[in-house]
Amino acid sequence: MRYLPLTAADRAQMLGVIGAKSIDDLFADVPAAARSAKLFDLPLHAGEMEVERELSALAALNRPAGAGPFFCGAGAYKHHVPATVDHIIQRSEFLTSYTPYQPEIAQGTLQVLFEFQSQVAALTGLEVANASMYDGSTGCAEAVMMAQRVTRREKAILSGGLHPHYAAVTQTIAHAEGMEITRLPAAIDAEAAVLDAIDADTACVVVQTPNVFGTVTDVTKIAEAAHAAGALLIVVTTEAVSFGLLKSPGEMGADIAVAEGQSIGVGLNYGGPYVGLFACREKFVRQMPGRLCGETVDAEGQRGFVLTLSTREQHIRREKATSNICTNSGLCALAFTIHLSLLGEKGLRELAAVNHARARDLRDALAKVSGVEVLTPRFFNEFAIRVPGGAAGAVEALLADDVVAGVPFSRLDPAAGLDDVLLVCATETTTQADIAAFATALSRRVAQ
Repeated sequence: MRYLPLTAADRAQMLGVIGAKSIDDLFADVPAAARSAKLFDLPLHAGEMEVERELSALAALNRPAGAGPFFCGAGAYKHHVPATVDHIIQRSEFLTSYTPYQPEIAQGTLQVLFEFQSQVAALTGLEVANASMYDGSTGCAEAVMMAQRVTRREKAILSGGLHPHYAAVTQTIAHAEGMEITRLPAAIDAEAAVLDAIDADTACVVVQTPNVFGTVTDVTKIAEAAHAAGALLIVVTTEAVSFGLLKSPGEMGADIAVAEGQSIGVGLNYGGPYVGLFACREKFVRQMPGRLCGETVDAEGQRGFVLTLSTREQHIRREKATSNICTNSGLCALAFTIHLSLLGEKGLRELAAVNHARARDLRDALAKVSGVEVLTPRFFNEFAIRVPGGAAGAVEALLADDVVAGVPFSRLDPAAGLDDVLLVCATETTTQADIAAFATALSRRVAQ
């Protein structure tokens, strides 16, 4: 029997209290296209062995990223994750640990988060970092909300180089908060348009470097313009390995830095879970979302760690909270910290240099393909190319040669009108044979 503790009268009473006529009213904000009026065409029940066999057959239809030449990036990157990372995160004291509300029995977890924060602050060039967000996109939205609280203004400018998914998440949350979002048209090199858009009503400017097209930009001029107008600069980075080679957001004048940390320690995992990095200037720390771990001393003067400044809805009155995100991505943050500790500063710089070198090799090989145009002027390990006949068709065609050629920009932003733009990425896992296979297959496709 199904466990149904509420009677029809109970439900009617609850709906009456909140002023809803029916349970369907509770889902009124969900777009009609996302709702289903009937059950999905799935078996209602099956035995354990039958389910395992069915799911295994479905899983076998997937092509793992490591099965052949793979050039996808666009916010999720294939990097080598040392076996040590998986070994450590699967230790029971890490894998099963929960929110460290009781510091006296959670010192290990708290220290891990403190070390993570220290690493993120060093990478971003800012004074303080939190214990992580869900991912880069929700971190971006939270940064915009934070800027609203700091400046008491309602307008945010989103660069045309910001990842469309990050922009969409930010627009969704900002709409609920009553903020005005100015989202600039998609642009491979977006600096000039951002500078022109800043005005006296601007709360914050959100830029991404390397941007969704791979373009690397020194945003110092944008920072100066934003600050002159009384606005904050938020810098987004989706490829964390780039911190090993490029100027940090803090060096360029960012007030808030947001990044996706998946590249360090976390596999592709079919899109998640990932880990959002979030850092800011110390003077804004009391408006920073999420939780923050601090260092202190105990009654005996010994070094210890505690949760501090965790102004979330669980801890204080909801209307006073700086964030309604209820947790941090603790296990992924641990994986990030382990991998970065293994690399060290020298290792990260070397890894970043290898990534850039492989991307240059890829650029040189694809530039020789007749009809292909490299669009990104300055890049780290990812860039955009124009493909004759359309990017989506090229990706589908190259799958026949076992080459996953990249991400058509039209998949990220169908309305942008950039159907012939393909985003391609090379990392330390990309071999010269992979690059040759891509160039050969693309030449054959273009010639047809």
